[in-house]
Amino acid sequence: TSLEAIHFFCCLFSFWISKMSLTQKIADIESEIARTQKNKATMGHLGLLKAKLAKLKREVITAGSKGAGGGGGEGFDVSKTGDARVGLIGFPSVGKSTLLTKMTGTFSESADYEFTTLTCVPGVIRYKGAKIQLLDLPGIIEGAKDGKGRGKQVIGVARTCNLILLVLDASKPMTHKRLIEHELEGYGIRLNKKPADIRIRRTERGGLTISRVEESPKLPDELVTSICKEYKINNAEISIKTRSTVDDLIDAIEGNRIYIPCMYVLNMIDRITIEELDLLNQIPNYCMISAFHEWNLEELMEKIWGYLDLIRIYTKPKGQIPDYSQPIVLPRRFSSVGQLCQRIHKTLGDQLKYANVWGLSVKHNPQKVGKDHVLLDEDVIQIVKKI
Repeated sequence: TSLEAIHFFCCLFSFWISKMSLTQKIADIESEIARTQKNKATMGHLGLLKAKLAKLKREVITAGSKGAGGGGGEGFDVSKTGDARVGLIGFPSVGKSTLLTKMTGTFSESADYEFTTLTCVPGVIRYKGAKIQLLDLPGIIEGAKDGKGRGKQVIGVARTCNLILLVLDASKPMTHKRLIEHELEGYGIRLNKKPADIRIRRTERGGLTISRVEESPKLPDELVTSICKEYKINNAEISIKTRSTVDDLIDAIEGNRIYIPCMYVLNMIDRITIEELDLLNQIPNYCMISAFHEWNLEELMEKIWGYLDLIRIYTKPKGQIPDYSQPIVLPRRFSSVGQLCQRIHKTLGDQLKYANVWGLSVKHNPQKVGKDHVLLDEDVIQIVKKI
């Protein structure tokens, strides 16, 4: 009915106004942080500004996920398949679509003009027995974290990846690198970082108790207290076990950060000089390629495998030779016998009596092991069930 239509458009307008006001508040705080001198006298003020900024960004992310600007959307709901997911992120026309086509054989439209790719295009790489899903995401633009372009959908999909390949134009890599990192940071993605060991246990009374294993000059107790009060945390036991910063504390309080390994892929190296190549050689976590000419794609694939940190386990049925054609691929950090059983079938762990293992993880071959035994790459396993 006409009344329902009016109500719908009023709600939509209210959402748009609230979103615009949030974006303006974020811009104002970011501007104040940028113009504030950084020293001991301003440390507390900057810490509170960062806390307010994190809260506003959380509101934008939450509002976006409920509305049309979330991580999903037409062309972005790609099922996660294979043993790992790798996302290609970069500005328009840096060669992401060409790279996907060359590495997977999946066609993704590419051209000399910007924004050729408008949706998420998936492909699959088969490497060392593993199936790795590679996603070509639309070109990101400045302001993506605030919803510009299809930024929120792109970054929303990026949060589900096991590895991000940040594809950069080799002729202007550092400018693009900093801008994209800023967009991803604003959406709660932390690249090549580990979370600080900060534990916060809320209590009913007793105020704030702060304990430390290591001193953090950039995070004094007074600053911890003021940031906690900004979040209305008045009673809690806070344990800081590593040297930490204000950003680390805010991330621990927010609790919604995603820590993802990232490799910087410097594409189109055929367009720069040898001297520029030597200069770019100093960038950490990088790989130089030319997707169009297929230069250095083998090294890129080896580095992807190393960053994903996967291992292959071969199964051996009783009385038969191992099946080397279809390994079970696991993340190294989840590679115990019990976790392997869980990967095969959720009830197999309960049925496990013991396992015979051949390979580098045991002292003699075969060796009888239990569910807590940690497997290594290319181990062979024979699972023995309870009778």
